Amino acid sequence: MRLHIALDDDLVDELDRRAGNRRRSAFIAELIRRGLDDERRWDDIESALGQLDEDHDWDVDPSQWVRDQRVGDTRRTG
Repeated sequence: MRLHIALDDDLVDELDRRAGNRRRSAFIAELIRRGLDDERRWDDIESALGQLDEDHDWDVDPSQWVRDQRVGDTRRTG
């Protein structure tokens, strides 16, 4: 699909230096893919915020909880 996008001259110059003027479309497509992937990840992160339950065993003293887990693990020798 063709798409018309207006860019400043200095931006096109930088694009040509990085991608070469015969690879503009591929370079721009890759940057858009990366940007959209990042946006999807942020959407997932934001939708997960606040999803964890409260009142965990480790909430009061996380370091004590870790020590208790280590002592209670029969596979550990030390």
